[in-house]
Amino acid sequence: MNHIGRLFQINIYGESHGLGCGILLDGVKPGIPLSEADFELDLTRRKAGALGTTPRKELDQVHIVSGVMNGFTTGAPILLSFENNNTISKDYSNLIDHPRPSHADYTAHIKYDGFNDYRGGGHFSGRLTLGLVAAGVVAKKMLNGVSFETKITNLNGCLDESKFQSILKDAVSKKESVGGVVSLVAKGVPVGLGEPFFDSLESTISHLMFSVGGVKGIEFGLGFAGANLYGSEFNDPIIDFNGKTKTNNNGGINGGISNGNPIEVKVFVKPTPSVGVKQDTFNFRNDQVEPLVIEGRHDAAIILRVMVVLESCLAIALADAKLIRDAYKK
Repeated sequence: MNHIGRLFQINIYGESHGLGCGILLDGVKPGIPLSEADFELDLTRRKAGALGTTPRKELDQVHIVSGVMNGFTTGAPILLSFENNNTISKDYSNLIDHPRPSHADYTAHIKYDGFNDYRGGGHFSGRLTLGLVAAGVVAKKMLNGVSFETKITNLNGCLDESKFQSILKDAVSKKESVGGVVSLVAKGVPVGLGEPFFDSLESTISHLMFSVGGVKGIEFGLGFAGANLYGSEFNDPIIDFNGKTKTNNNGGINGGISNGNPIEVKVFVKPTPSVGVKQDTFNFRNDQVEPLVIEGRHDAAIILRVMVVLESCLAIALADAKLIRDAYKK
């Protein structure tokens, strides 16, 4: 569905080439200072312009439609909207019958009986992550003192950050795309966030992460590398009264609940499926496999702009968990 959250609820809307897109937030406490200027930093981090990003450039100016008065949240639902101004919809008309490999063109067409908005990916477009970033800005304000560190630690299989620019240049010159791994750390997370079983902190974080197009894998702490260790090696011994651990192989979570150590998450973002290389894929009108050359404006490395989106998803999950935990407090 298009909404998520128990106490901090978000509802996403819009299409890539429609009039606009945005997010509706509910559960935000009154009295939090909030202005349109607060969104500028994170929205800028998501903007195109750098090597490897789409030529499509939008203003990405947030409009606070409701829920804020005199610079403070009122406790009412907050509607944050964005206009679409730079669209070229003709680039996508051939994809109705000749869908792009690894995109939602085919699945959305079947699921919605052909009534889906296919322009620029429609409701499945990365354009809608604007709303997630905006929700993340509010979530961070609700978290009071939690800080985030987000970076790419693997690009196209390379772990050496000094080589990332040459990898991007090579991909762009070949009309190709690359993916990689984003590593996120949230520091200052209090103990006790997360619920047993179905709303474990890993579950809610993962649910939000996988809502971002292109995400195909997630690890917490040491992750899959822990398969090489004995239990005594993987365990995180507690070394002080505050619950600090000697290692953080569990990524700051035990029993689905934050333990006070940094939350560490690694997310695999696949290569952007829209590439300029000719691909042979099925044409439903002609009932045969035919070459497809994808037109339009696309990112050679969507991972560059997804970093702040994933950080926002982590913040949203933590903010909701914090509200739930606080509801237990006297």
